[in-house]
Amino acid sequence: MNPVVDVHVGGEAERRLADDVLDGLTRPFKEIPPKHFYDSRGSELFERICELPEYYPTRTETAILAERAGEIVAAAGEPVELVELGSGSTRKARMLLDAMGAPRRYVPVDVSERMVREAAGELAADYPGLEVHGVVGDFERHLGEVPRPRGRRLVALLGGTIGNFPPGSRRRLLRDVRRMLGPGDRFLLGADLVKDPAVIQAAYDDAAGVTAEFNRNLLHVLNRELGADFDPDEFDHVAFYDARHEWVEMRLRARRAQSVWVAGLGLGVEFAEGEELRTEISAKFTPERLRADHAAAGMELDGLWTDDARLFGLSLARAV
Repeated sequence: MNPVVDVHVGGEAERRLADDVLDGLTRPFKEIPPKHFYDSRGSELFERICELPEYYPTRTETAILAERAGEIVAAAGEPVELVELGSGSTRKARMLLDAMGAPRRYVPVDVSERMVREAAGELAADYPGLEVHGVVGDFERHLGEVPRPRGRRLVALLGGTIGNFPPGSRRRLLRDVRRMLGPGDRFLLGADLVKDPAVIQAAYDDAAGVTAEFNRNLLHVLNRELGADFDPDEFDHVAFYDARHEWVEMRLRARRAQSVWVAGLGLGVEFAEGEELRTEISAKFTPERLRADHAAAGMELDGLWTDDARLFGLSLARAV
């Protein structure tokens, strides 16, 4: 069965990048949302990050799925369709599809057309009879493009991606997901948990410097896509845990005063020495915060699975 892939970004993605950069670089405190990390090189660097000894989220979430996928699928009412938001590679999807036994359809949703097409091709080949309908789009904007369900559905947002959204945006996204859920459907969310700040911070400032390279790659994206003239080597990678907000921040700090021209926007930007550009927040969660965020979006938790050290959690929710 040949996979179907719908593309809903393309030129729109370039406009979104331009809008986000114009907005973010003209604020008193400069920032650019982390979704723009993930060009091809950024995706490759993130895959390297996931293999680092300091970066616990991916291997911990994968271990929970390896051990508990059957239990999670049973608690979800034996769904026959998996919709994966921000899908990336197929490793976690395979664990859930295997636990489903006889899944009918897999719907990967990701901004990277390459990732969606690779996932669709791999799974269509490895799961005979599985319908694969990929959606290339931004799940903040294109959830309406996800095809109508073909049976009981499990919608998954894994990897701790939910932590990249500030509280207001996070709850808006959860409300959008809530609208995807019919009677009997479930939402599976991967969330990084509050823990020892030293463990958290090390995951975002590894000794090998891969995360620093990943962070600075954002400037290469701006140079290529918007004709900017950033010198990435003139910015230091900064990562720290903000205990008050219970999130990690990643920033790029200017090593010297400098002027940057963004030709695609006709915009000149001044950086003072030591001035910082925020590139990511990654919120960490308690069970109480997870319940509150779901409740605010019209959902109720059915279960929460964690590793023994309570580093990471997978929550299952239904619409109410």
